[in-house]
Amino acid sequence: MNIIPFTSPEATLELAGGKGANLVRLTRAGFDVPRGFIVSTNAYREFVKANKLDAVIQQTLDELAQENADALENASQTIRSAFSQGDIPARIHLEILSAYAELNPQANGEYQNPVAIRSSATAEDLPDLSFAGQQDTYLNVIGEEPILQAVVNCWSSLWTARAIGYRMRNHISHDEAALAVVVQEMVESDVSGVLFTANPLTGALNESVIDATFGLGEALVSGQVEPDHFVVSVPFALSGATAQSTLAPGASAGERSDGWEVVSKTLGAKKISTRGKTGGGVESIADEAAEARQTLTDDQIRQLAKTGAQIQKEYGAPQDIEWAFADGKLYILQSRGITSLFPVPKVSFDTLIIWISFGAM
Repeated sequence: MNIIPFTSPEATLELAGGKGANLVRLTRAGFDVPRGFIVSTNAYREFVKANKLDAVIQQTLDELAQENADALENASQTIRSAFSQGDIPARIHLEILSAYAELNPQANGEYQNPVAIRSSATAEDLPDLSFAGQQDTYLNVIGEEPILQAVVNCWSSLWTARAIGYRMRNHISHDEAALAVVVQEMVESDVSGVLFTANPLTGALNESVIDATFGLGEALVSGQVEPDHFVVSVPFALSGATAQSTLAPGASAGERSDGWEVVSKTLGAKKISTRGKTGGGVESIADEAAEARQTLTDDQIRQLAKTGAQIQKEYGAPQDIEWAFADGKLYILQSRGITSLFPVPKVSFDTLIIWISFGAM
């Protein structure tokens, strides 16, 4: 199986990678995920075999020391250069273009709608590991040749210096590593960002935290922009916390709410936004006036927090979620477990219990 639709029940971690498997799960659970397909790890392995890249990888990594940054970078360049010179096997070539044509029909002989192409490694987005940012993503890609080139570039990004070093430090076998590629409809987002269904700084399970910026999320994840920051209280029954109060912070008994309250707002500078360019690719646009504008309305903030709670329920654990609003509609772009939370033991909460992290102290 070289191509896996987002609706497929066969999208395992081994075939689709962490990102791909999560997108399929979100789609099948009914969340608004932009349509797409996955070029599976089978295709990656066939590409490697057809171009005899195993020997290049093995020889390059034989005497590599993880502490040597220059050696890691040199090894990455050698492997990625070999990938760039490889040819996609004919059958896989045709299957990718066929799936792309089905996702994005042509008009007047040209493809009209851009796609986003993202790497999805088999050791990615796991509860105890975070490979975020180690492999490549390509936004606003249009046309057959750019699609195929981006797929090969994603495959080779399994061998970035960061990814090689991370696997070595965490004793993950290079031989077992493989990478799938997500090809997905591009959402020209008005606002995008990340949502944590638990507070990643304090560990509070009854708070959701949102970072938001104008345009595509690339400016946020690459650290180019200071986003708006919102904290939302989550009803205790949904957060897993112990108390059953429905009062908003500071509210009296006569001011009961549904528990979804925006408890704090911090507007960031947001002076840079990333936007898609006509014909493909993205560009950074400066907007000095953006600092004074709030990215999301209070209703959108609450809608996002409520959707996050539904996704957390689907996974059974707090989630780190990528999202976008386009033309007023909320899209879910990714979800993964939050790896930094203090692990709370699963015990009965019949009586009040207070947990203290001495590591944090």
